[in-house]
Amino acid sequence: MPLEVTATHAPVKANYLNPTRGMRGMAVAPHALASRSALAVLREGGNAVEAMIAAASTIAVVYPHMNSIGGDGFWLISRPGHAPIGIEACGAAAMGADIDTYRALGFNAIPTRGPLAANTVAGTVSGWDFAQRFSKGSLDGKLPVARLLEDAIHYAKHGIPVTRSQADCIAAKRGELQHVPGFAQTFMPDDRAPQTGERFVNARLAATLQQLADAGLDDFYRGDLARSIARDMSSMETLITLEDLERHRARERTPLELKHTIGTVYNMPPPTQGLVSLLILGVLDRVLKDDMDPLGPEFVHACVEATKLAFKIRDEHVTDPDHMRIDPITRLNPAALDAMAQQVSMSKAASWGKGRGPGDTVWMGVIDGDGVAVSFIQSIYHEFGSGIVLPQSGINWQNRGCSFSLDASSLNPLMPGRRPFHTLNPALAQFADGRTMVYGNMGGDGQPQSQSAVFSRIARFGWNPQAAIDAPRWLLGRTWGQSTDSLKLEARFPAVTIDALRALGHEVEVLAAYDEAMGHAGAIIRYPDGSFEAGHDPRSDGACAGF
Repeated sequence: MPLEVTATHAPVKANYLNPTRGMRGMAVAPHALASRSALAVLREGGNAVEAMIAAASTIAVVYPHMNSIGGDGFWLISRPGHAPIGIEACGAAAMGADIDTYRALGFNAIPTRGPLAANTVAGTVSGWDFAQRFSKGSLDGKLPVARLLEDAIHYAKHGIPVTRSQADCIAAKRGELQHVPGFAQTFMPDDRAPQTGERFVNARLAATLQQLADAGLDDFYRGDLARSIARDMSSMETLITLEDLERHRARERTPLELKHTIGTVYNMPPPTQGLVSLLILGVLDRVLKDDMDPLGPEFVHACVEATKLAFKIRDEHVTDPDHMRIDPITRLNPAALDAMAQQVSMSKAASWGKGRGPGDTVWMGVIDGDGVAVSFIQSIYHEFGSGIVLPQSGINWQNRGCSFSLDASSLNPLMPGRRPFHTLNPALAQFADGRTMVYGNMGGDGQPQSQSAVFSRIARFGWNPQAAIDAPRWLLGRTWGQSTDSLKLEARFPAVTIDALRALGHEVEVLAAYDEAMGHAGAIIRYPDGSFEAGHDPRSDGACAGF
């Protein structure tokens, strides 16, 4: 609910919170058990990629409203002496999914819930598989899949305490999800929303993860598990077939890069909105001033105006790269960024239409003692994705394909084999002074906005990562059930900032002091001497774990 804000709200001080520090390795995740899984692998001599697979499998179990093995994932990996690489684990639309099919069923838009919302292949497990093969071939990784999935299997089999975030989400979404096939049986076994702290068990998912541990991760697409998934998909009358699963492969991608005053910043290329995050930072590199207050109206206004310009490019151009009309790299050259920056007015808010809306995701980071750094994001799109849960495997399937349009002339029309637009974008920065930083955020349109806040407070203004993440953030647009496209600010912003933004023409809405609408951010910095600093988001159930 919007809050009334008075001048009694005190400004937040920079760097008043201590980051988590370490010397041998560091992990951060929006659920503490996932960061602990990563840390355990690091302690056993595993590398950052192996640690991330462990964290990814764990968080798919312990934070089920935010992600699932029935979703998609994207990786950025850097290692000293080599250019960073990206892994695109994004599933394409089923070969039987086309506009005519939905139109014939009477739909004017792809439904967001139910079997027909599950129209794209889940790519995340293929990303784990690709990453493990990269770990073995390039990082001398030796830990078997069975070890990396060990914690996830245990938590699914024996249960985990339900977080308040999960409990609140089920209570809020019960009306639209309880009748979706498989949802209530899995997430509301007593025909009610669970209470915070109750034990949640998913024995079918535990058996599925054990199958992957025994047979290998590729079994999800070309093995017994794939055939089980396909049978369930057919029985639930989705459009995904065994042939769709077998056709899928994760792909290595060259990350987009932005030359910045601090060094080089990387993000994923389309179909993600990584370009948006880099465009915002490129404009801010030209607009921000060193004497700005990172909690002041000038800073927030500059970030919001840069976001509007970047979203305009996204909404005109970003789609499946096989169907792009521009080369995204051209938008990151200095001349293009100079021209964008010149469009920012520091005296008036530009007009704003509306954003893409909600998205639920987890971002996690790991850097090991050898300097291998991983920025990773895993998602099912909306809360609990399509809502369907496959009866045999217990897999909750994503609804990423509802981002497609049923208008053949649109930027992102549904067609067989086409990759959907993704809000997901993991970020990584290599500073000219030798520091490496992985950082990111969940939350649809909020991802690039929170990235700009966290990055700028750390890189431009020298805040430590915990203070940068803890400090109040903003969101232009809708997420997490919000119905308005206003500029939403957390109540901890100084009243003078809120008043000044309204005076500049922003439609300001004030949310709670620590509002989950802002998403769950995280960051890790590795310094040239090998030491680490990290921050996690108090809006989440997360933690940093280092040693």
